[in-house]
Amino acid sequence: MNPPFFWRYRALPFIPLLLSPIGWLIGRVTARRLARPGYVAPVPVICCGNATAGGAGKTTLALDIGRRLIARGVAVHFITRGYGGQMRTTTRVDPVRHHAADVGDEPLLLAAIAPTWVGADRAASARAAMAAGAQALVMDDGLQNPTLAKTLSLLVVDGGTGFGNGFLIPAGPLRERVADAERRCAAAVLIGQDATDAAEQLTIPILRARLRPLGGEAVAGRRVLGFAGIGFPGKFADSLIEAGADLASFRVFPDHHQYRPADLTSLHDEARKLDATLATTAKDAARLSADQRAGIIVLDVRLEWDDPAALNRVLDAAFSSPARPSPGNSPSGR
Repeated sequence: MNPPFFWRYRALPFIPLLLSPIGWLIGRVTARRLARPGYVAPVPVICCGNATAGGAGKTTLALDIGRRLIARGVAVHFITRGYGGQMRTTTRVDPVRHHAADVGDEPLLLAAIAPTWVGADRAASARAAMAAGAQALVMDDGLQNPTLAKTLSLLVVDGGTGFGNGFLIPAGPLRERVADAERRCAAAVLIGQDATDAAEQLTIPILRARLRPLGGEAVAGRRVLGFAGIGFPGKFADSLIEAGADLASFRVFPDHHQYRPADLTSLHDEARKLDATLATTAKDAARLSADQRAGIIVLDVRLEWDDPAALNRVLDAAFSSPARPSPGNSPSGR
C-alpha cells in the first residue's frame, strides 16, 4: 500500500493529531516489546534498520556491508523476515528453487551474494546460520525486533523523506520515536540529499551516501518507460534520469507488487505506443520470471559514500568485541 499523503507533511497536522492517540498506544506496545530479553549470538550481529515504515535503503546498505565483509574473508550470512513472501519458518533462501512469492524480493537479492535466511524468528535464523558456518550476521531490517541482540545497529534514513511528519503510525510513518531508535544505534546512514533536515533531529554520528545507478549505459540516450513497485519509486525515476535516459513515462506500482501477466501486457503495450524500452529496478526484476524479464532493462544501484572509509571504521568496532551489544543495545534491545 502507498503511505497516506499526510505522513510526509508537517504543515498538515489535523489528521495526524486525530490519530496520534493510536500512535501513542502503538509506541507504548513497541517499547514494551523491545524490553524483552533477546538471544545474544557469539558472532557479530549487524542490523540495518530504520525508524520509519517504507523503504529507506536498508537492503542496499545490507548488501554494501555484506560485500565489505566478504572482501575481509568473513563468512557473512544475511537474516531478514522475508516481507512479501509466504515463508514464516526459518528457511535458507535458494535462488534456484525459491521465487519472490515464497521468500520475498529482497532476500533473493541478498542471496545472490551470500547465504540468506528468512523467517519471523530472527534468533532461530541466527542459530541456523551459525550452524551453517556464519561468522557474522547482517540483518536487513529488524531494528524493532527484540528476539536477537545486536552488536551494531545502523539507523538508515532516506534523505528525501526523512522522518515524515514526526508522528507514530498510523498518524505518521514512525515505527517508534526517533530518539528511542537512535539510542540503540551506533550511527545513522543518511542516503541522498537531506531535503527535510533529518540530520538536525539526530545526535549520533551520521554517515552520508547517495544512490549510484549501475548499468546506466544501457539506458543512456534511450527513450525509456520506467516502472517500479518499491517504497519510494520516485528515487528510481531520478536514477533513470541521472543515467541519461529519455524518460517518456513512468508507472508506479505498490511496494512488493507481484506482477500479473496483465500488468506486463499493459506495460509492453504502452512502451510500443511510446516507442520506448521498459526499465525497472533489480528489486522489481526479482519478482519477474526469466521470460517476463526479457526485453526489460534492469538497473541496479549501489551506495556512493562521502567518506568511503567511515563505514569500515564503524564495522571495525563491531568486530572488536563480537559478543557485546553496541552502545544503547542491551540483550533486550533491537
